[in-house]
Amino acid sequence: MSNILPERNYQHYVMDYLEEHNGYHIRDAKTDFDRLYAMDRTLLMKFLNSTQPDEMARLERIYKEDLGETIVSQLNAKVTQKRGSLLHVLKHGLELSGVTLRFMYTKPATGFNKSLNEKYEHNILSVMKEVWASDSERVDLVIFLNGLAIMSFELKSETSGQTYEDAIKQYREKRNPKDRLFLFKAGCLVNFAMDADQVHMTTKLDRRKTYFLPFNRGNGHGITKGAGNPPCEDDYPVSYMWRDILTRDTIIDLISRFMFITKREKVDEVTGEIKEQEVLIFPRYHQLDCIRKLVASVSETGTSRNYLIQHSAGSGKTNTIAWLAHRLTSLHDVDDRVVFDNVVIVTDRVVVDRQLQKAVLGLEHASGLIRVMDDSCTSADLARALKGNTKIIATTIQKFPFVVEQVSGLAHKRFAVIIDEAHSSTAGKSMEAVRQSLGSVEVPEGESDIQDFMAEILASKRKGGKRENVAMFAFTATPKPTTLMMFGTPNAHGQRVPFHVYSMKQAIEEGFILDVLANYTTYQTYYQINKDIEEDPEYQTKEARRQIARFAELHDTNIAQRVQIIVEHFRTTVMQELGGHGKAMVVTGSREEAVRYTHAFREYCERKGYDRIHALVAFSGKVKLKEDETEYTEAGMNGFGEKDLPERFGTDDYQVLLVANKYQTGFDEPKLCAMYVLKNLSGVAAVQTLSRLNRICPPYEKHTFVLDFKNSYEDMKEAFAPFFSTTILSNSITPQAIYDIDAQIDAYDILDPEDVDRVYEIMTMGRKPDTKEVKKVKHCLNKAKHLFDRLSATDQQELYVHMRGFLRFYGFMMQVSCFWDPELDKKAVFLDALMPTIKPGRTGEGFDLSDKIRASNFAQEEKDHHEGSDLVAKPIVTLSEAEMLGLTEEKKERLSEIIAQINSRTGKEYNNDVAVKAMLQIKDLLMKSEKLRISARNNTEKDFEYAYFDDIDDVLIEGLSQNQDFFSLLLSNEEIKREVLGIFADEIYRSLRNNDQ
Repeated sequence: MSNILPERNYQHYVMDYLEEHNGYHIRDAKTDFDRLYAMDRTLLMKFLNSTQPDEMARLERIYKEDLGETIVSQLNAKVTQKRGSLLHVLKHGLELSGVTLRFMYTKPATGFNKSLNEKYEHNILSVMKEVWASDSERVDLVIFLNGLAIMSFELKSETSGQTYEDAIKQYREKRNPKDRLFLFKAGCLVNFAMDADQVHMTTKLDRRKTYFLPFNRGNGHGITKGAGNPPCEDDYPVSYMWRDILTRDTIIDLISRFMFITKREKVDEVTGEIKEQEVLIFPRYHQLDCIRKLVASVSETGTSRNYLIQHSAGSGKTNTIAWLAHRLTSLHDVDDRVVFDNVVIVTDRVVVDRQLQKAVLGLEHASGLIRVMDDSCTSADLARALKGNTKIIATTIQKFPFVVEQVSGLAHKRFAVIIDEAHSSTAGKSMEAVRQSLGSVEVPEGESDIQDFMAEILASKRKGGKRENVAMFAFTATPKPTTLMMFGTPNAHGQRVPFHVYSMKQAIEEGFILDVLANYTTYQTYYQINKDIEEDPEYQTKEARRQIARFAELHDTNIAQRVQIIVEHFRTTVMQELGGHGKAMVVTGSREEAVRYTHAFREYCERKGYDRIHALVAFSGKVKLKEDETEYTEAGMNGFGEKDLPERFGTDDYQVLLVANKYQTGFDEPKLCAMYVLKNLSGVAAVQTLSRLNRICPPYEKHTFVLDFKNSYEDMKEAFAPFFSTTILSNSITPQAIYDIDAQIDAYDILDPEDVDRVYEIMTMGRKPDTKEVKKVKHCLNKAKHLFDRLSATDQQELYVHMRGFLRFYGFMMQVSCFWDPELDKKAVFLDALMPTIKPGRTGEGFDLSDKIRASNFAQEEKDHHEGSDLVAKPIVTLSEAEMLGLTEEKKERLSEIIAQINSRTGKEYNNDVAVKAMLQIKDLLMKSEKLRISARNNTEKDFEYAYFDDIDDVLIEGLSQNQDFFSLLLSNEEIKREVLGIFADEIYRSLRNNDQ
């Protein structure tokens, strides 16, 4: 519906709807509005007399004819005092001479109490137009609840050439925050700037500093959804305001269950003094929508399912989690029964965020409502809390395995577990603590994060499938395929999707976060490697290349050149940002790099006399350099403790932070404007790292800068694309995929079926094994480990991938379906016990190239500069391990080399994705070959290769229509065909042989 109404008609259109459909009283501002107290006295007294006649009669005997004036003056005094607020009075009432008067009745959680339901129905909503806040300020609409002004509206219409932006300007420039109607905490709870297309809101007028937030539904669906509102055929795009938001149910729900006052610390930029600032929180539309939909679903389904909420940075996730936890504590199902006994919030912050606790207590300050279990609490403390009556328990991710175990064992209680996957800024240390605490659960080294950890834990708790007494709610901005598999909602197309989405795209368009790819510069490092020895020993290529690359990365000349580029760019481009408060982060590839770059950075600044640029460093543990006996630590290099770093870096004393696997996630420093990347990044890790720059920094107009020495702009676009809008898992794990992995594991012949049975029997007998039984288990595991150690390094790595994939995917199947196989379960128990005892061989270990090569002719060349992001959403993700079983890193690397050779020979531009897709297509065709199946059954692997290559041409011709370009290339070039397809001969052989058995 187009906007054809002039402003005055728009005003009447809204009021008429409110009166006809929402039961509003239309009141006359000239006669009914008390400007001094921002109220409608007549409706206030009407509400009090109709809902609380006994209380009013008692007070009338005390105050007689002065009762009305006494109530008004006492109410005004309460809401205008320093610690008081209208919100508090609406929620808790006002005590007068020992009598408590209520100024709002909430909707009861159940229908059992008839009296409370009747009082709820007696709440009075009214509206006035053209309300004079002062002699010179006239407001378009004011909404009243029981005679008290709670909302103001400035309406604009396109026919008058004005939009919501003009309404915002009007609030900022022509509305006095000291007017009683607008007085913070005492006047209107929220003020809306609205035209026919968009709505924006603020809870505090502060002249030009007034900060408005969008209150829009989001325009579009799925991957196209962005800022604004969708068109509405028979009404205006903002019609949800009068059809929904301004109804009695929603207004009272917002006041009683969503709005709260919190305190935030703010540093005075001039004096450095820390001041407390009160903030009145009103939900943004996506937060309200998320909570409503979750509550509606849980009311109907109870604990029968899990939920994934994909909310971008800048979404206000802490408040959303607080609202959800608070609602779930009192939620009743359709039969008026309490759904959850306890709500557990799991966060990955080492010390549970006190902001979360403040938010929950701001909603309801009840004794014993929430207990924070930080790292000082033991598992015994947590167990007592879970068994007790504390409604909300907040704990750290390190205790997540214990939470899963405990809630599963308390079958008589029902739990909601909210997982805040906010990515701790000290993730490296957190994950190390987790590894040490788990024992039998394998958590991978390196770039593993909280999502990987959750997946491992939940998959490992496979027996019996999903726990019927537990519903889990996972929040993340960047859901991995495993997270979607575990928590996603199946859609009509068989894909798994988040239950609710507030996308990165929408957050950027609404101005809550910045597009970090909008100013991106890449550098290429060139150097020459020469041997310092005459002999040419044959080393494993992968490890040799790794050592050469590392040698070059840590070379003094390379570091010096990069430091010069970084410092000069920061000095000339970044420092002046944010009124001279701009900061930067340098992301290094290792702890040793962090130490060396910090030394070089400080030495360069000192040599150049840059006394206004000071650097800090962040890394875990201790580092020793080859040429230096000093033991370096973060605290030692910075001169203060690790816990103090975020606060100290936030001051003007420090401008640059060099990091090694710390502060790349969850670190919210709004003054970070630039990032210098010295580390290979991909996937979720790339998004999380670069997103440290995306926080806005009001009142400044912040610009971001990325200088990347290791990655391409296209690679970063690929990393961001799945998470730009909504993320969709297109494939799933099937029983057949599990059986395929099982067959691949058996092909290595390290598991004795009798040992598997014996370990399973002991591990699942329901009691702690005795010494004799433990010895039996160890003997069985040692046999398997001995056979594993005899495999080649490549086979060890491949088998390790298969075993880990088996455990994860079998666990997933148990969690999300009724699938169960007793033989697979036995193997899963055995592998659970075996995995921590083995380490796949690392090819090339035991040699050192650093004294055998030298590097020279270093050069850093600016390669590309990109301004303005052209990011396009690519929402589909897959469970890669389910599709690419057997394609190890060695094979991927070899394939990459071959593709590079093909491109140089042919002038083509094939990439690894094309080749991998072709390989999977060929593999599927080969697996159907009866001739190959017979050959695999009757021959050794070496003899099988003859039949394999003889049969390949037939398969390529058969599949030509699937991938004509690449298949034609293979058919026309025997050498390339043998190189590419030879990579997979061993895997095809094993798969066919095992399937036949």
